[in-house]
Amino acid sequence: MNSAAKLLITRILPEATVERARASFDVEMLASGAALSSEEAAECLKSYDAAISNHGDMFDAGAFEAVPNPRCGILANFGAGYDHIDVAAARRRGVAVTNTPGAVTDATADIAVSLMLMAARRTAEGDRLVRRGGWRGWQPTEMLGCHVTGKSLGIIGMGRIGSAVARRCHFGFGMDVSFHNRSPVRGLEFPAAQLGSAREVMGKADFVVVTVRGGPASRHLITGELLRAMRPHAVFVNVSRGDVVVEAELVRVLQEGRIAAAGLDVYEFEPAIPDELLAMENVVLLPHLGTSVLEVREDMGRMAVENIEAFAGGETPPNLVS
Repeated sequence: MNSAAKLLITRILPEATVERARASFDVEMLASGAALSSEEAAECLKSYDAAISNHGDMFDAGAFEAVPNPRCGILANFGAGYDHIDVAAARRRGVAVTNTPGAVTDATADIAVSLMLMAARRTAEGDRLVRRGGWRGWQPTEMLGCHVTGKSLGIIGMGRIGSAVARRCHFGFGMDVSFHNRSPVRGLEFPAAQLGSAREVMGKADFVVVTVRGGPASRHLITGELLRAMRPHAVFVNVSRGDVVVEAELVRVLQEGRIAAAGLDVYEFEPAIPDELLAMENVVLLPHLGTSVLEVREDMGRMAVENIEAFAGGETPPNLVS
């Protein structure tokens, strides 16, 4: 690759990212805002030397099968999660895949804690009440919520983001932390009990936060059975990937009153959200805001371009996943 190498950016990215990319490559940036279909992803593999891909771009097995000898040598994913890319298929075609870990950790953890507070203290519901003119003034028993301080937190997936959420909750709210992780976790700077199963964690905690990595291994990890193991007063929060949860089962569990509330930043068929969830006052719904901070998005962009620059220079990209 050289300065004439063609780079496709599949969504509009921060200006600082685009300027840096244009300093090294011939850049085309798509402005539609829509995720690439499998057919469009295949065309990208044929027509460009590199791409900065985004969540939802369908670089699936079909896209790679359609292009036996891709021109594109690297997919630099703009984000930590890369479950929309078939990494094994990319490897077979000789396409490197990178991501942007670390940059997203604190922002996503902040959103998780925001969802906990919003669901527990009914803040979104209260905002709606005020805006529609339904508030009659302070009442002793109006909109009573759930206390957060001193309660128990369960983390499903104690990676960077899970640890950051737990740290905030332990030191900020004095919460007792337990977690489930596929591998042993050591070296945490706060007390936390690693339990043998997700069911144990979900049955114990007042607040459950899911922060596992997306992909085939975690798809539908959170089933109706696990959700029904939660306490009736518990709050469920998901900031990982939407398809980690069997969304229809979450709807049923909420309808049955088996848990108190939920806070969601991601959805199984994003951006589509079930009408049942939209109608529930005890569910907080955010539009995938996990990393929606300019500084974070600029940092993600810098990392993505650095991965491509390293690849173009014949070096191993710093955040290679395949």
